[in-house]
Formats: sequence, structure tokens, C-alpha cells
Amino acid sequence: METILSNTITAVGLMLGFAFLGLGIGIGILGSKVAEAIGRNPETKGDVIHSVMTIMVVLAIFLLFLFAFIFLLLYFNPLVN
Repeated sequence: METILSNTITAVGLMLGFAFLGLGIGIGILGSKVAEAIGRNPETKGDVIHSVMTIMVVLAIFLLFLFAFIFLLLYFNPLVN
């Protein structure tokens, strides 16, 4: 049983680490492309920022789903008796 809990916590740590790593890289790439787009065409700043905020809300919702899945694994683990 301790092995199952230990492996579950390791998997949760890896999931969180990779999720935040991917999210950080994605937001960095998105930010660079936004700066490039606004630099090329400054009059469309409002439209670009609106699109970016929509994307960020979707990413935040997916991150909340990840947290819900992780808490499900931690507190209602189907592998433990």
C-alpha cells in the first residue's frame, strides 16, 4: 500500500511539473508572438489582447481540470483498498 501511495505522489508531482513547464513555455511563445503582432500592426492591439485573454482563460480552465484530477487521485485513489 505504501508503494502505491508513493508512486501516486510521484506521478502527481510529475504531472504538475510537466503541466507547469508546458504552460510556461506556451505562454512565453504566445507572449513573443503577441509582441511581434502588435509591433507589426499597432492599431489591432485591442483585438490581439482580446484573443490572448480568451486563450489564457481556456488554459486556466484546463489547469483547474488538472488540479481536480490530481485531487481525485490523491484523495480517492482507485488503487488503494
